[in-house]
Amino acid sequence: MRTVYLYNRHDEVPVLTDRTGQVDANHFNHVQTAMKRLGPELRFRIPKLKHLDLILQKDAWVVVDRALSDYPILCWTDFKTESRDNLHEPITCEIRIFHCCASMILKKTINAMEMLLGEELAKRVPDENFTVLPFNKRK
Repeated sequence: MRTVYLYNRHDEVPVLTDRTGQVDANHFNHVQTAMKRLGPELRFRIPKLKHLDLILQKDAWVVVDRALSDYPILCWTDFKTESRDNLHEPITCEIRIFHCCASMILKKTINAMEMLLGEELAKRVPDENFTVLPFNKRK
């Protein structure tokens, strides 16, 4: 993982196709927690996808091809979080596809993201630092 500086080529490069999609609330919340603890812009190499990286930013999650000077492959953007009053319902977003085979790695990317964020958070913030506080029982 390394810090990146506001990647924005996903807003500059022509899109092959785009569609409305959803991000599971657990994934969205995990990314938000990681960005608060690890930094506002994160970059990870995606395991088993040779030269693809995942860039996580507040406004977009972008898969880029390192071999093509960080050309965007796909991204999740335009998260509909305004007036969000829950933490368990999926987040509507826009999914942009820049490569004809990008839709084949959507799920694999999300699964890799969860694994990578979990590992990075565990390294930086060990579980021993947390305790569970009991609820006060009313009598």
